[in-house]
Amino acid sequence: MNNKVGIVHSLRDGQKYMDTWPMRKELAPLFPEQRIIKATRFGMKVMPAVAAISVLTQMAFTNYHALPQAVIVALFAISMPIQGMWWLGNRSNTQLPPALAGWYRELHHKIIESGFALEPMKSRPRYKELAQLLNRAFRQLDKTSLERWF
Repeated sequence: MNNKVGIVHSLRDGQKYMDTWPMRKELAPLFPEQRIIKATRFGMKVMPAVAAISVLTQMAFTNYHALPQAVIVALFAISMPIQGMWWLGNRSNTQLPPALAGWYRELHHKIIESGFALEPMKSRPRYKELAQLLNRAFRQLDKTSLERWF
């Protein structure tokens, strides 16, 4: 039971993280999030159809002896976006490595220095706090302020 709650919580966190992460070209070479988010969103749109077609084609051609394999293909297709969401949920709750935590602190300080209000700095920031901070930075800081990092 506890494991199921963890998976559901992770999937929910993955959805929130996917909505929070800034989809900016400057971040693409630095973080895998953009590729994972694009693949997950694509999978959410396409994979249910792949799953349905996999099963329905076997049924349409009355190829019932291949139905078990078609069901396995369908389950695999449906699991792909779920895997992406699970990865994003786990990533969002992962603490930043020391170098990125330092970068988080610098960026936080820069935003406050520019006169914008922010939540207090986290002592042990996670990727989800970095995503929120990057969103604020791209919205509120000008290009010259961001040049140092990108």
